[in-house]
Amino acid sequence: MSSTLETLMMVAFGVSWPFSLIKSVKARSTKGKSLLFLLLIDFGYTCGIVWKLVEWKESGAFTYPVVVYIINLSMVVADTLLYFRNKRIEKCTLETVSRS
Repeated sequence: MSSTLETLMMVAFGVSWPFSLIKSVKARSTKGKSLLFLLLIDFGYTCGIVWKLVEWKESGAFTYPVVVYIINLSMVVADTLLYFRNKRIEKCTLETVSRS
């Protein structure tokens, strides 16, 4: 039961990430984004995955929340990469404007 509840909690957290990714792609801007926040979330999901893998090794029982942790982490990593892309776009735009 606890594994089911943990999975549901992780799905609830993960539902928001696709919206954040879409916003990052469309906005082509870092406004409203915090790199520190994204990196902390990346770290948290990574810790969750390591915890689940250690738990699996110790008990021999695979639990499904690890799959959701991996999916969520992949979306946050994508959003983090988009942050750097958008930062580069902003820099190029600023350089173009200042040359004009």
